[in-house]
Amino acid sequence: MSETASTARAPVALLPSLAPLLHDWLPHKRWFAGKGRPVTGFALVSATELLPVDTAGPGLLHILVRVQQPGLATTSSPTGDCYQLLLGVRETLPPQLAPALIGHVTEGPLAGRTVYEALGDTRLASVLMERLRTPGAIGPLRFHRTVASIPDGLAPRVLDAEQSNSSLVYGDTYILKIFRRIHTGANPDLELPLALSRAGCARVPAPVAWYEAGAGEADGSTLGVLQPFLRGSQDGWQLALDALAAGRDFTVEAGALGRATAEVHTALAGALPTVTLARDRAQHLAVAMSRRLDAATQSVPALMPYVPGLRAAFETVAALAENGTTWRAQRIHGDLHLGQALRTPGGDWAVIDFEGEPTKPLAERCRPQPPVRDVAGILRSFDYAARSCRPADPDAWAERCRDAYCTGYAEASGRDPRAEQALLRAYETDKAVYEVVYEARHRPDWLPVPMAAVRRLAARHAPGPYLSPDPLT
Repeated sequence: MSETASTARAPVALLPSLAPLLHDWLPHKRWFAGKGRPVTGFALVSATELLPVDTAGPGLLHILVRVQQPGLATTSSPTGDCYQLLLGVRETLPPQLAPALIGHVTEGPLAGRTVYEALGDTRLASVLMERLRTPGAIGPLRFHRTVASIPDGLAPRVLDAEQSNSSLVYGDTYILKIFRRIHTGANPDLELPLALSRAGCARVPAPVAWYEAGAGEADGSTLGVLQPFLRGSQDGWQLALDALAAGRDFTVEAGALGRATAEVHTALAGALPTVTLARDRAQHLAVAMSRRLDAATQSVPALMPYVPGLRAAFETVAALAENGTTWRAQRIHGDLHLGQALRTPGGDWAVIDFEGEPTKPLAERCRPQPPVRDVAGILRSFDYAARSCRPADPDAWAERCRDAYCTGYAEASGRDPRAEQALLRAYETDKAVYEVVYEARHRPDWLPVPMAAVRRLAARHAPGPYLSPDPLT
């Protein structure tokens, strides 16, 4: 079956033969976002052979498929979420690839063949790298490269750490992030690192290559990004836990991370448009936060006693906006926490994973936002680390880290995030409310961590978590 034939014949022959297998396999993948809802059907977006599937050797089939499920009319895609699949095709599956089995095809163009998840097959993973090494179009796929050349012969291996995407490491030199849930348009995890690279910001690994969909309804959608692999790096979350376990202070590292965050924000503000968050937009933001609080209270009644104090944080922002206060908004990371920061062997901080919150619509993730939203994410992360290890005084440890982080940020940017206390407090409150709902649903044993923050943030007339009390609260 040639590449042209695979694309042309797939809608009438390929997908119906794969649908029963995908129906059983997809809902069990960690990156499948539609858990809890039945799969009612599939619609093929594109199918491309990256390696022929009608030979004795393994074939590699790239598929974009839209998964139809009830209830999706209220999410980002009323017609169903689009997923990227890389399928290996063999007559028989070697024992070492048994965990990757999807199933055996009984009809259609792949009848009699075995289909499996291709990323764990080193031969097929190498084919994907070879396509990235040679830019150009293959059917509806377009491959791009930013460097003069990429070395060949780099052995691939799969990283198992991620949930919403999949990653391959090649020879400990490059890492390829493969986006699973596909949104039309450039993914921020390509767009923002490219902009930062062009602006000369060394805090983010610069994209080396990427590939995208180049036809049909997915035209322009980013499918995967290749970046340098920061071998020997440790993420900030583990470093913080190690410091807590050893009884060590973490303020030096926190201050350096604050400076790194500020450098990223400054570079993004210079490379991409900024806007002013004035009355209407700020009040809309406050209303949205308040509505999320109402929804969270319905899900977790334990929040109810704290609602007046929590809502006061949002009302303060609305009142300031009504009285003429404005804030600067720009492109930001969008989901920043200690796990998204890597400390390199040289001691520098790097920031990764600019995709934002994958469950949010792409347009929302690409919207300019106040930089203090990223700051609030890190501040909440310090609190999580402290309370997960339960030192003698977790609040004091976290507060020292928050202080050092904000001081470092101010040193590098000239803007102290604590000067925007009301907005910073609102974002941290909104984040803590989200955390309560998440932990109640997925990790009830962790619920006391965000609830401790809720109790602190809800205290109307108590000092705020960073400065003296805001007179408007």
